[in-house]
Amino acid sequence: MPRSISREEVLRLHAQGAQVIEVLAPEEYRQAHIAGAISIPLEEIRVRARELDPSRTVVTYCNDFQ
Repeated sequence: MPRSISREEVLRLHAQGAQVIEVLAPEEYRQAHIAGAISIPLEEIRVRARELDPSRTVVTYCNDFQ
């Protein structure tokens, strides 16, 4: 179920093994991203969802950490 979370929550979930998906534009991803996060631009998320591990929590966020 989608919901907004804080940056701290994103980092906590990532530390616990969640897959963090950055839906930033490629240039924004190159400038600043969470180490280990996967870059999938928002317009590609439906097509590339198969790349994700369905057994793990998935967290997607934009530059507002939502």
